[in-house]
Parts: sequence; structure tokens; C-alpha cells
Amino acid sequence: MSIRQFLCATGIALGALPAWSQVSPPTAPSAPPAPLSLSQALQAARENLDVALARQALAGARADIVSADRSPFPSLSASISGMDLQNGNGDGNVLTDRRIDKSIGLDWTWERGNKRALRTQTAQRAADAAQADLDETLTQQILGAHAGFFDLLAAQERREEVAQIERSALALAASAKQRLLAGDLSSQEVARTEIEARRAQSDLRQAELERQRSALVLWQVTGLNIPAEDLNAQAEWPAHGQDPTTGASLDALVQSRADVRAAQARVLAARAALDSASALKQADVTVGASYDHYPGTSTALLALRMSVPLQLSYRYEGEIARAGAQLAQAEQALEKTRRLARQELQRLQHEARTTSQRAQSYSEDILPRARQVAAGAELAYSKGAIPLTDLLDARRTLRATLLDALAARTDYAKAVGAWQLRTQPRAAQ
Repeated sequence: MSIRQFLCATGIALGALPAWSQVSPPTAPSAPPAPLSLSQALQAARENLDVALARQALAGARADIVSADRSPFPSLSASISGMDLQNGNGDGNVLTDRRIDKSIGLDWTWERGNKRALRTQTAQRAADAAQADLDETLTQQILGAHAGFFDLLAAQERREEVAQIERSALALAASAKQRLLAGDLSSQEVARTEIEARRAQSDLRQAELERQRSALVLWQVTGLNIPAEDLNAQAEWPAHGQDPTTGASLDALVQSRADVRAAQARVLAARAALDSASALKQADVTVGASYDHYPGTSTALLALRMSVPLQLSYRYEGEIARAGAQLAQAEQALEKTRRLARQELQRLQHEARTTSQRAQSYSEDILPRARQVAAGAELAYSKGAIPLTDLLDARRTLRATLLDALAARTDYAKAVGAWQLRTQPRAAQ
């Protein structure tokens, strides 16, 4: 290599050094987000898109009150008449000298029958219904977030239980292979342990899929700014053992529900709309005055006028009948809403009581016995006192009992939460 080639290669290598020095070291993986608490999930549900849409509907209904609570605007008019196209109107200034009749007037409509007040009352009742609709939407979204939170928490714990079962099944299969080599176990029993291990692995994949689905549902309701796969519910199981529905009066609870209040407000709005339609039979009066300027005759002429529509062959029977039908429809909808509300509260009350007893029974009686039986089977199998079939049966029984106990606890958490959220009215601002 010549000296010139050596110097060129050295320059290229030195020129590449700054690029190497700018390479940043690999960053450490970010820490997973903190577990989501129940209060955080409920707060996020209060601010999701469905609640935002309901708030905008309420804002529009309140704007309708402002639109309704006003009287008709006065009308300003101006005219020029008496222009003689054949003989002319004389010479001079058009506004002061020529014989042209110039007029400016003001007209105003007097609404009779208390139409403005009835119109405003209708809009106010509609706004009350929109406020109750917002409260109902808020309650529905919080209920969805509450149920989604405990579904995710149950899916997480189910995955942990299934993972532990999988580890036990794999350990048993590995031990069976060792015993087969030692001539202490038959190949058929080893195959059974391998089948149990494969089933446990399949159950673990299914449990992970259910956890991902639950996370997606909760993420959809809450709209949190974190990926759904990163959602992790914090363990906040409610305590059981006490009837949460004690002292509840269904009649008072039905009347305080947001959906019932919305239906009641719509009945009042329909009644006001019927009164407003009936008020159309009282004709409005339009009064006005105008100032005329007509040189040669008088430069200060005043005209007064009044007009009334002649309701001869039609008395707004269609509008009144339509408003009456809407009132009957609103009353029937109110009765239907009350019945559905009572039915739902009775169902929630029954579910809260039943799931409380069921969760307590699993926690204090069934699950401890299943664990005791499984532990005894493990000990007996290790000493050769029972065959492999009995051990697998005991493990299956414990697995089913664990999952049933988790389902019972989840059902109770969702039922008692739904009852409390439905029976504790809240106002949405």
C-alpha cells in the first residue's frame, strides 16, 4: 500500500469516529404502569366519550331555554310611495321638496295566552330531562367500569391460579418420568400425567386470552391513555358477610333513579307543550305605527294599525291532538320505566344477597375443605398410599373449587357494587 492510500484510509476511519460516538447506549425497558385502582377506573368512566356527549346534549337543552324565553322581535319597515311616473313629482330635494310619500314604521306582535311562559316551561322541563339523562349515562358508565374492573381482576387471579396448576402438573409429569426410569411407575400413568400437563398449558393460554379480553372491555369503558395490554387491576375485593340491602325501600329508590326522573321530566314537558298548543287558539295581535312625510299635504303624518289573524275554519286541532298524543306517550313511557326500574332493583337486591351467601360459603367452608383434601392426597401419593388416579381427581376437584370460589367472589363484588351505585344517586355536573 502506498503512503497516499494509507493516509486516505486513515482519514476515512477518523471521519467515521464521530458517527460512532453519537450512537446512544440501549435504553432500559420502561417500568410497567402501576396497578389500576377501582377509584381510578370509576373516575375515568365519569369522563369518557359517552358522558361527554350527554353533557353536550344538556348544554344544548339549556340553550333552548334561552331561545324560548323571549318575546317576538319588533319589525322596522320603510317605504316610498306616490311616485308619479307620468307627470312627475316636482323639483327639488327628493327627501324634502318632491311630492313623494315617505314612511317609516314599527310593528310588534303581542303574544296572547301566556305563550312565552309555556314555551319556556317546555324547554326547562326538557333540560331537566337532559340533566337526568346525563345522570343516567354517568351511572351506566360507572356500572360498566365497575363490572369491567372486577372482571379484569378475576381474570388476573384466574390466570395466576391456572399458572400455579400448570407448574404443579409439569412438576408431576417430570417426577413421573423419573419414576418411570427407576421402574417405579408404569408408562400409562406417565402418559396420564403428560396429558394433565398439556391440558394445564392449554388452560393457561385460555386464561391469558380471557384476561386480555377483560382488559380491552375495561379500556373501552374508561378510555385510559395507556395500552389495554398494560392494564392491571389492583386487588380490592369487597368484604362479605353482611347484607348490603338491609333497610332498603324500593318505592323511594325507584323514584330517585335518574331514568325515572328523566321520564317524569318528559311528562311535565309534554304537559307544558300541550298547554302551549292549546294557547294557539288565542290569536296574537300585531300593533304598529308609522310616520309619513308627504310634501304639499303634510310633512308629519302618523298612521296606527292593528292586525289579527282570522281563525275561521281551523283552530289548531292538529297541533293540540299531536301534543295530547305525545303526553299520553310520555305517561306510558314513565310507567314502563318505573316497572323496569323496580324489576332491576329487585334483581340487584336478590343477586347481592344470594352472591354474598355463596361467596361466604366458598370462602369459609368449601374452599378450605378442598385444599385440605388436595393436601392429604398429595401426602398420601408421595408415600404410595393412593394411586395416581386419586391424586389427579383431588387436583381437579381443587382446581374446579378454586375457580368456582373466584367466580363467586367476582359475582358478589359486581352485584354489591351495582346495588350500591344504583341506590346512591349522584348528580353529574
